[in-house]
Amino acid sequence: MAQVQHTPQRASRPERLPLAGLLALGAAGFITIMTEALPAGILPAMSGDLGVTESAAGQTVTVYAIGSALAAVPLTAATIGWARRRLLLLAIAGFAVANTITAISDNYALTLVARFAAGIVAGLLWALMAGYARRMVAPDQRGKAMAIAMAGTPVALSIGVPAGTFLANLVGWRYTFGIMTLLTLILIGWVLAAVPEFPGQAKDARLPLRRTLTIPGIGAVLFVTLAFVLAHNILYTYIAPYLAPLGLADRVDAVLLTFGVVSLLSIWFTGVLVDRRLRPLMIASCALFAVAAAALGLFAAVPWLVFAAAAVWGLAFGGAATLLQTASAEAAGEAGDVAQSLVVTCWNIGIAGGGIVGGLLLSGVGPASLPWAALALLIPALVVTVAAHRHGFPGHQHRSDRETAV
Repeated sequence: MAQVQHTPQRASRPERLPLAGLLALGAAGFITIMTEALPAGILPAMSGDLGVTESAAGQTVTVYAIGSALAAVPLTAATIGWARRRLLLLAIAGFAVANTITAISDNYALTLVARFAAGIVAGLLWALMAGYARRMVAPDQRGKAMAIAMAGTPVALSIGVPAGTFLANLVGWRYTFGIMTLLTLILIGWVLAAVPEFPGQAKDARLPLRRTLTIPGIGAVLFVTLAFVLAHNILYTYIAPYLAPLGLADRVDAVLLTFGVVSLLSIWFTGVLVDRRLRPLMIASCALFAVAAAALGLFAAVPWLVFAAAAVWGLAFGGAATLLQTASAEAAGEAGDVAQSLVVTCWNIGIAGGGIVGGLLLSGVGPASLPWAALALLIPALVVTVAAHRHGFPGHQHRSDRETAV
């Protein structure tokens, strides 16, 4: 049965993209990823100051992902009727509080609590952002709007985290988290000035979680999200120990830079085409990532092929968040925010699971097993993407038919 999406009417929806508002959402995503990933680059300093091992300090990333995974669905369901901008501002303010506590805490347990809280507001924010971006533009611009709103992720990974690590080495990791708080306060003003308010969903229009899960296509999108992100994090989390036996221990930053720069190109390319070519883009993303994983498994002894594989991996990954969240929103209709929270949950399970599975493989089998494990996940992800041709990842014609029907 066709889903009818009720979008609040505005007096006149501009033909041009509301870039200031969409970029504010992108900046929110940037701060979210920076808050999540920054500890990975400063573990020795954090562990020394907090009086714990580097492994224990690394759990500040794990608890963040766990907080996001646990909170996204229930918090989104509980706040579905709230005014959207107020909820967005509360989530952003949560980062200011959590990063401030992280910056000043000398207690490891308190730091973990702050990081867990940051993960909670991150889960809420990610579930909110995609639907927000789509409501700010006309229907034929939704994919492009989401690509802009999601651009903060590759920018943070390719530029923000390395820059934050460099800054932490200059002024100290605590001051770096303090600067994150300052940026968050600036962002609150930006959102107030540039992001429009939208009402929450009326009580009688809300779909229960169990019914959202049964919407055709949602299961396929969630499966692909989990498999894709799990494969990515098995490799990305342990890229340094994977490269070390290959004689590339001093080139980790260059490999990650290659990945990050191409990811930025990928999200631009995705933004241009996602409104018309969602299905072929998602198929290409899974296929390219599988090719990159196979290349890393087969040709790891050839340095230039490692860099080439990292570039192909970045091309596959950069637009993935936009593609998966667009597919979820298209399939879910008016249950979009709840569906997005499910995508966020699967995404964060993939992050946490990648750390666990990759760590077990690293210690039990060795680093050479990592790309093969990723490939074993990407093949079923590709199969499900191809098979979900009517719902989940439909062709352009199917989407047009549905829009005409509603």
